[in-house]
Amino acid sequence: MKENIENLMDENKKHHKINQHKKDNNKYKDEIKKLEDEKRELNDKLLRVTAEMQNMRRRYDEEISKIYRYEGEALIKKMLGVLDNFERAINNDNKDLSEELSKYLEGFILIYNDLKNSLNNIGVSELECVNKPFNPEEMEAVMTEKVEGLDSGIVTAVLLKGYKYNDKIIRPAMVKVNE
Repeated sequence: MKENIENLMDENKKHHKINQHKKDNNKYKDEIKKLEDEKRELNDKLLRVTAEMQNMRRRYDEEISKIYRYEGEALIKKMLGVLDNFERAINNDNKDLSEELSKYLEGFILIYNDLKNSLNNIGVSELECVNKPFNPEEMEAVMTEKVEGLDSGIVTAVLLKGYKYNDKIIRPAMVKVNE
């Protein structure tokens, strides 16, 4: 009997150990699942942060590129006024000028051409408008006139030249358009 009791006790201990192992295994499985979920969340966060960093870098590079592409735009806009004034001076009637004033006018023409070439070399170009269809992205219609034999919406005259810097309009042309 004593032996049976001891056998029962041993068997009970074995069952207790087995149950304890099952509990421990369940506890470990729960811990493993929890750690795997945390790992998945951290990987997702890492992917999102990495994508956001790449987007920020791309936007930064685009901004820097744009800054370099249009560097000096404010100065160029101011220089266009100087260019306009030179054109006005050059377009004055040269026939009634004395020889001395004629030489000044020649100097103005040289300065004008040099300034215009310098602006062209850095990417500033004049907008071609006359005899072209009116384009509101490049032009401002300040006057209209009726010219027979010309389609409606065609630019008949440029009152103030327009310019673009690289591919950006920095000053629209002021034009007269056919009705």
